[in-house]
Parts: sequence; structure tokens; C-alpha cells
Amino acid sequence: MAEELFNTRIMFVEKVSPAVIKQLTDDLLQQKVLNDEEVREVIEVPFTTTHKARVLIDMVRKKGDEASSQLKRCLQTRDPALFKELRLKCPDDLR
Repeated sequence: MAEELFNTRIMFVEKVSPAVIKQLTDDLLQQKVLNDEEVREVIEVPFTTTHKARVLIDMVRKKGDEASSQLKRCLQTRDPALFKELRLKCPDDLR
């Protein structure tokens, strides 16, 4: 799962919107994948959207397969078109 995120990293960073980044961090905070400090690191720094996306995807994939799966599920809900464009698969799709 984390490897799949790594393989789509460039396209994710280029295409994800600021609003979706914010929604994903909120979702991942609620699911305890990210903590408050990590969310601040992604959202509150005055960097470009691509930098924020890069920080988010790298932070989550370094946490392993379960965290990566959670991010993919959230992305599928928040931006189905991007999820499809990235050709990601959720664990539910693998059964």
C-alpha cells in the first residue's frame, strides 16, 4: 500500500487541490493517522500546495500500509476523480 502511494506521488502532488489536502488532513486526524502537530506541519506552513501535498503523502506513506490505506480511502471519498486518475486501489477492492 505505501509503495502504491510512492508510485503515484508525483501525480498526486501535481493534481491535488488545497481544499482536498485540508479535508484529507482533517479525516486522517479524526482517524488518528495524524496528530495535531503533523496536521499543522502540513496545513499551517506558508508553502505552496505542491509542497503541502508532498509533505502529506510522504508523512503518511512512512507510517506504513495501514496509514496509506486510510489515506487512499479518504481520497476516494473526497476526490473520486483524482483517485481514479491515479489508478489507486483500496484494500476493499482487493478482496
